[in-house]
Amino acid sequence: MSKLGIVMLVHSALHRVEQVARHWATAGCPVVIHVDQKVSDKAYSDLATSCADTPLIRFSERHTCQWGGWSIVAASQSAAELMLDAFPDVHHVYLSSGACLPLRPVSELVDYLAERPRVDFIESATTADVSWTIGGLDQERFTLRFPFSWRKHRKLFDLYVRLQRALGMRRRIPKGLVPHMGSQWWCLTRQTLSAILQDPKRKVYDRYFRRVWIPDESYFQTLARLYSIQIESRSLTLSKFDYQGRPHIFYDDHLQLLRRSDCFVARKVWRDADRLYQSFLADQAGTMKPAEPNPGKIDRVFSKAVERRTRGRDGLYMQSRFPRHGSENGLTCFPYSVFQGFAELFEDFEPWLTETTGGRVHGHLFAPSRAEFSGGETIINGALSDCAKLRDYNPTAFLSNLVWNTRGERQCFQFGPRDTQKINWFLARDKNAQVSVITGAWAIPLFRSNLNFSDIRNEAARLQQIETKQLEVLNSVWTKARVRTWSLAEFVETPMEPLQAVVGEIGIQNQSHLTQTPTMVDLSGFGQFLQNLKNQGMHPYMMGDFPSDDVFGKQVRPYPKPYLVR
Repeated sequence: MSKLGIVMLVHSALHRVEQVARHWATAGCPVVIHVDQKVSDKAYSDLATSCADTPLIRFSERHTCQWGGWSIVAASQSAAELMLDAFPDVHHVYLSSGACLPLRPVSELVDYLAERPRVDFIESATTADVSWTIGGLDQERFTLRFPFSWRKHRKLFDLYVRLQRALGMRRRIPKGLVPHMGSQWWCLTRQTLSAILQDPKRKVYDRYFRRVWIPDESYFQTLARLYSIQIESRSLTLSKFDYQGRPHIFYDDHLQLLRRSDCFVARKVWRDADRLYQSFLADQAGTMKPAEPNPGKIDRVFSKAVERRTRGRDGLYMQSRFPRHGSENGLTCFPYSVFQGFAELFEDFEPWLTETTGGRVHGHLFAPSRAEFSGGETIINGALSDCAKLRDYNPTAFLSNLVWNTRGERQCFQFGPRDTQKINWFLARDKNAQVSVITGAWAIPLFRSNLNFSDIRNEAARLQQIETKQLEVLNSVWTKARVRTWSLAEFVETPMEPLQAVVGEIGIQNQSHLTQTPTMVDLSGFGQFLQNLKNQGMHPYMMGDFPSDDVFGKQVRPYPKPYLVR
């Protein structure tokens, strides 16, 4: 019967290392452990002494391992050489780490390899075929030099890479080598592994890969292509990575997930996952049916986790996505409506809209003094305060949180040029926003005010300038919101049709068509008011072509009471 040898590269959690090593040895698999030189001599000595009673456990020459450096390959070479020399009956050598945990009975893995005596299980793909490198280098890792640590000396690392690119410096790849990349965790036959370690050109290859970036993902992956009779380009170790290229860590609540994978070994298991270690290192005979390892069974779960972490849910801002512009998965989570000029044109518009649509209708949420929540509330769902200072610290988050915390209930609020304008681009970009604007309606409160006319003229000029800029935003090519605009004159002439269109998008309770409009304010004399503004040098163009006062007065006088549709 062929034997399986286990090489373990460890640097922490030595109590787990001993536990897993004994599990392999108990099943008849010799184990060679490489302990990082950074581990204290006492901790190393304690582990070696504790394992001395098991002849199948050996310890190899120690190296100081650095991430992305040659030392990890050197550690793998030393341990593999000891394995081949000390245990001549070993047929396959399985490289693992101290955070690897067997998921199935060892005998099943041994039988699986015995049925495939000449197959090398090592992920090995050319740089052109690799799509999983994240935030790193592809072909350049083989043609540039990397004498500086990416983690310890990041600035020197980046500077030297830029210098080599600028000078056109390129390394010569040894003749006959085609660089391949793949997972560090392989399982090679004695024939292939010994050929790599005893190659007459090993010094040449070692010298070259010593300056390759992250050589543990390319050294054996490249050289195996020279000697292997049959390569199956996959790892027998279940190892998942997130969108940043960092390995997922398995915890106790991943027990059933790991069982569904049917994989032989999993990495990376949390050192304190007692339930996982107790479950998988116990006698597992009969607990799992023999099956081909299929990590694809759980890929959907990991894909969903990555999507949830990177994109989140519509309108829910989280640490990994906010406040980075453009990282939102939907600015808000539910449709809402914005009314501009309606409350100025109609009396008691908010109560009418509440009764008509059944939604929650607020006042001016972005008024300078406070957020005018419906019913005069000072605190709303999600503990959102009406405090203007808190709201204006981050107005986009304020609106997103309001919609999120009231999701399922249609939110409507008033807006205008007197309000805080920082929210305009957010409204324009939000596909859930329904924005209805009666341009120039801001002049009605000025018309009905008791201010000096010079003050009215100045305020009218200011508000008209603000609304003009706002409309440029709402009509930009980047707008995703549903935007409707009418001039004040156009809306007053036929109010029923636009009201029906706007309210129809919200959804009307218990009726399919409007039967009446809200009461319109008395606009008698408004036309002359606009003419007076013109006479004073201010041109009010946002209202549209308003009729003369006499004609207009005749038009508006029938409207003080609700307009009924027969």
